[in-house]
Amino acid sequence: MSAEPTQGTENTGANDGLDRLWAPHRLAYVQNEAPSNDPRRTACPFCLGPDGAGNDLVVARGERVFAVLNRYPYNPGHLLVCPYRHVPDYTDLDAAESTEFSAFTQIALRVIRATSAAHGFNIGMNLGAVSGAGVAAHLHQHVVPRWGGDTNFMPVIGRTKVLPQLLEDTRDLLAKEWAQQT
Repeated sequence: MSAEPTQGTENTGANDGLDRLWAPHRLAYVQNEAPSNDPRRTACPFCLGPDGAGNDLVVARGERVFAVLNRYPYNPGHLLVCPYRHVPDYTDLDAAESTEFSAFTQIALRVIRATSAAHGFNIGMNLGAVSGAGVAAHLHQHVVPRWGGDTNFMPVIGRTKVLPQLLEDTRDLLAKEWAQQT
């Protein structure tokens, strides 16, 4: 994300003395749409093969589940733990999937603590569209790191999150630590 502030009329058209935070790559999210050539527009974003095919934000792959960065994170390091199998509900997991799902969640907590010194976490699942699940057809659990003061005027008033690191760089950092933890 480009966070180079500008003042004056050169980029804004008005000399109002305000800085600008430019994040044009977020426009598709704000407009609630993926680019027309984006496979997420028609396919389940969590249907990845254990063979390595799929999402470029995958942090770790297990035998039955994987951990992937949320493409539109609430906070830096926001991970999702997903089964490879396309199931909508937690009760649909078999015993082996459930065990690995839980283990991945524990590793995610350790990895995020080691890389970013999170003060706390929100962990949860939204089961069904009425509960707020954006992708209700494929079970996923959110692991959201939290820090004291991480909610300030930007998301509350400006309805904008400021993320200090590119997703690809966050993914690399977490993947490296994940390999050391396992």
